[in-house]
Amino acid sequence: MSFVRACALADVPEEGALAVEIDDTPVAVVRIGAEVFALRDVCSHAEVALSEGEVYDHTIECWLHGSCFDLRSGKPTNPPATQPVPTYRVKIEGDDVYVSLKES
Repeated sequence: MSFVRACALADVPEEGALAVEIDDTPVAVVRIGAEVFALRDVCSHAEVALSEGEVYDHTIECWLHGSCFDLRSGKPTNPPATQPVPTYRVKIEGDDVYVSLKES
């Protein structure tokens, strides 16, 4: 599995998200305490950036219509979204966040 450096851990807000691009793929890197997640940074309902939404209870909320997605599975937890978004494996090495674009 190939991991690519996505960003510095310090660049990801605590309880928030950072938009990055890896090999032309939009990725939201999300931090909740010591946990870091990565998912495709495009809402499956309205095709807007999820990284601009609120993060809480292991979900990220789409700012446009309010759909929430579970950070662990990418599955929507409420409508209007019905399709999941891809999630990606993450590893932390030193002060950097690495992401594998192979869906987890």
